[in-house]
Amino acid sequence: MRVDQVMTKTAATCSPEGTLNDAARAMWERDCGFVPVTDSDGGGRVVGIVTDRDACMAAYTRGQGLAQIRIGDVMSTGVRSCKPSDEIAEAETVMRRAQIHRLPVIDDTGRLVGVISLADIACEAARESGTKRRDVTPTEIGETLAEIRKPRAIARATA
Repeated sequence: MRVDQVMTKTAATCSPEGTLNDAARAMWERDCGFVPVTDSDGGGRVVGIVTDRDACMAAYTRGQGLAQIRIGDVMSTGVRSCKPSDEIAEAETVMRRAQIHRLPVIDDTGRLVGVISLADIACEAARESGTKRRDVTPTEIGETLAEIRKPRAIARATA
C-alpha cells in the first residue's frame, strides 16, 4: 500500500515568520502535535517542522510566551519526508531510523501534499490484520515505537 492511500491530505502549516502561538493554535484546531513549516513565498515547500514538544521546550528554556517566539527560530530543519508514491513500509522505516512519529509527504518539487503518522500506519495494519496482505506488521509498528522511545544523544551547550 502506498503513502497517499493512508496519509492526511489536508495538513495545517505555518510559516517561519509566524509565532509558536500560531503553531499551537493550528495543532489545537487539527488535534495534532506536528505542523510542517512551509516557505514564505507561497510555494508550499517544506522548510522545517515544529512539534508540540518544540513549543513547550522553547517557552520553558527561553522563559517567554509562545506569542514572543518566532517559529523560524525553533523549528527543526533537518526534515525527513516521504513521497506519496512510497510504500508505507518505506515511510515506517524512515520513522524508525529517525526516531520520529510523523513525516511530511512531499512531491518532487518539495511541496507539501500531506502528512503520514505512525498512527496512520498502525490503523492500516489493524485493518489488514484479518487479510493475507500485510504492508507493515503490528510487530514492526511496535519495534518502530520502541525505537522512537529510546533516548537520543542530546547535544548540550556548555557555558
